[in-house]
Amino acid sequence: MSFSFRPLPALTIACAILLAALVALGIWQLDRLRWKLDLIAEVKRNMVSEPLTLSQALAIGQAAQYHRVRLFGSFDNAKEAYVYGTGLQGAPVFHVIVPFTTTTGKTLLIDRGIVPRDLRDPATRTRGLVQGETMLVGVWRAPDPPGTFTPSPDLAHRIWYSRDVDGIARVDQEQLAARVLVEADATPNPGGWPKGGQTEVNFRNEHLQYAITWFLMAAGLVGVYLAYHVSQGRLRFGNLS
Repeated sequence: MSFSFRPLPALTIACAILLAALVALGIWQLDRLRWKLDLIAEVKRNMVSEPLTLSQALAIGQAAQYHRVRLFGSFDNAKEAYVYGTGLQGAPVFHVIVPFTTTTGKTLLIDRGIVPRDLRDPATRTRGLVQGETMLVGVWRAPDPPGTFTPSPDLAHRIWYSRDVDGIARVDQEQLAARVLVEADATPNPGGWPKGGQTEVNFRNEHLQYAITWFLMAAGLVGVYLAYHVSQGRLRFGNLS
């Protein structure tokens, strides 16, 4: 079979540059996919591994993210703060955030779990106000800071609309050992509230779809490039005589 191809120089150079960029973006997304899968696997291992001590968590810093930790100390129940959220079927709930001072004198904020709106007032769940020294196991989390459109907190009722660790600590004049929340595990509290075990491990992972999109766009570019040259009589197949 005969073949004739006379590429247009300027168009070929432009398309070659664009094709290289599209393929590079696809390869980058595949690299991101491998990174995300490794991250998910690491988090899953951390969530089931033996709990760290506070000293171990502080020593490894950001690497403690999603690790379980075991703490010994006491809650300052007079300083409960409430972070608005939604529960099952969109029902409003509040995460109960409480300062916790360890036996070594270090303070952290604990997300003890959620309560429905009618149990936000601690007077309605006095059995759950754990007094004295206790032990808890939770997940070490560095929450996202408030967004641009996050409503301001209702300080009169101690209600927040994001888990603003710095803001909550500042209002209560607490010096935190780490800018994190420890999310209490699902161990039942007296009286049943708050309900812990609210840690969500949801990582958006659409890198494969993005990679496929970039590669399809690269293939489409090649198709359009060839079709244009065919339409201009610069690319011919078959008997040329």
